[in-house]
Amino acid sequence: MKAGFWIRLGAMLLDAIIIGIPLSILSSVMTGGYSSDEYLTDLLSFLYSLLVPIMWDGYTIGKRICGIKIRKVFDHSSPGFGTMLLRNVIGGIIYGLTFGIAVIISAFMVGLREDKRSIHDFIAGTEVVYDK
Repeated sequence: MKAGFWIRLGAMLLDAIIIGIPLSILSSVMTGGYSSDEYLTDLLSFLYSLLVPIMWDGYTIGKRICGIKIRKVFDHSSPGFGTMLLRNVIGGIIYGLTFGIAVIISAFMVGLREDKRSIHDFIAGTEVVYDK
């Protein structure tokens, strides 16, 4: 079964709380305090969202808690490095170039489409599904 908007949002919020807050604190300790340029936190967050689903069969910590995972649409296999690069980098570029408008469109796509796929899912050929 495809994962909809609310469960995906919940997983994202859990990742932000469980991973984002500790990364921010770690970054602060490593750089000697909070600064306006949180490059280390951004880099570690990017690596988390890129590498953890590759190494952990399509899960992040938040997705695992919510019982959902990322998989490829065509063969239902776990995402690889290229797939996650497309999903995160190219998707992120599109979201940035549209000044967030594509993020809103993606939210509506996940909420309203039968296949529950967002823009970055289409780019990477992925879907987010409930784990069996």
